Amino acid sequence: MSTLNKAISPKPSMIELLGRNLMNSEKWWRLFIWLMMVGIAIIMVLPFVWLVSSSLKLEQRVFQFPPEWIPNPIQLVNYYEALTLKPFHIYLKNTMTIAILNQIAILLSASFCAYGFARLEFPGRDFWFSVVLATMMIPFFAILVPQFVIFTRLGWTDSFLPLTVPYFFGGGAFNIFLFRQFFRTLPKELSDAARIDGCNEFAIYWRVLLPLTAPALITVAIFTFLFSWNDFIGPLLYLNSPEKLTVAIGLVAFRGAMRTRWNLLMAASTAMTLPVIFLFFILQRYFIRGVVMTGLKA
Repeated sequence: MSTLNKAISPKPSMIELLGRNLMNSEKWWRLFIWLMMVGIAIIMVLPFVWLVSSSLKLEQRVFQFPPEWIPNPIQLVNYYEALTLKPFHIYLKNTMTIAILNQIAILLSASFCAYGFARLEFPGRDFWFSVVLATMMIPFFAILVPQFVIFTRLGWTDSFLPLTVPYFFGGGAFNIFLFRQFFRTLPKELSDAARIDGCNEFAIYWRVLLPLTAPALITVAIFTFLFSWNDFIGPLLYLNSPEKLTVAIGLVAFRGAMRTRWNLLMAASTAMTLPVIFLFFILQRYFIRGVVMTGLKA
């Protein structure tokens, strides 16, 4: 009976065989992509894991080979010693002050400029937007000396003014581009309806369109916070007083004082890195959405 069933059962066609081969190859390709992504993720995470592990070790066990990934014993006291040897609470307060001021400056000025480029019709709009984008190609160090001369003659050295005031005037070409692309994804009918209700252009920008750009706002806020938190050149040039130093400068000063206490240096670096990591994980959904949606319309 089985021989008869085999004889009368139809043979799979070439299309069916090809479809099965494609499905199998697609499964293997997905498995390969998944394994590659896992491997890259492990390679990227390993330095941070080693940093956290070293921050909890005894000093003589930091560079032992093979590395001890799980400290034994765990030295939580390293964090207390590291954060009290230098006034990191002052560095943290200064950094947060600069970061908050830059957040306000960039979010307001960049979104306001982007609204004009995205929604208003004026002569030479595309030309001036091209000029704004062209400024992204100017190396930062090419304008570093002229900026330093200007701020020195203004008497702004050893203050937060050079690190905050310039961002109130435009907020940066990249941020303007990001907001402009997002504004162009919003339907123009919203602006027309607001004009019928009697709103002027500023009211349309502030009350109607800006609340809808939450993903772009969060994306720019993350970039701004990361830049302000990690900025080293700016505070190094303009800040001289010990009570005005930022986290980046404080870590360098700590490394100079604790050149052989690597476990304490790792503890201080971990403590200053964790806020940025937590911020990204909390807001990563909005960050990815903002980056994706800004490229939907040219």
